[in-house]
Amino acid sequence: MTLSRFVLDTNVLVSAALFTQSKPATVLRRVQDSGVLLISVEILNELKEVLKREKFDRYVTKSFRRNFQIVLTRRSTLIEPQPTVNICHDPKDNHILDLAISGQANFIITGDDDLLVLNPFEDIVILTPDDWLKIQ
Repeated sequence: MTLSRFVLDTNVLVSAALFTQSKPATVLRRVQDSGVLLISVEILNELKEVLKREKFDRYVTKSFRRNFQIVLTRRSTLIEPQPTVNICHDPKDNHILDLAISGQANFIITGDDDLLVLNPFEDIVILTPDDWLKIQ
């Protein structure tokens, strides 16, 4: 049986880190338990920068956020995507598509409307966390 391959957008990972009972956190747990989570250095760097923000101190500790990143990195497959896509309304989102193509993803899970409008993209299904959970 071939495992599905996933790219979770940074917004999903941030929500999963801050709200452990949220739908994004549920998606992350299910992906890690029964699929392959693809990650890039760019996503890891963006996640690190976002999770440093003091406004998140009221949700979880800095230590928890650091540990989240460590565990995420260990439980993911690091891909070095080749930049080939230039179709997103927001050019900063192109790296998500590049990662999905390079890692042969089946799914992109995101809350970003600029990515969601592209569904499907080169046979890659793009869904919100809620929509993905509904088809599981």
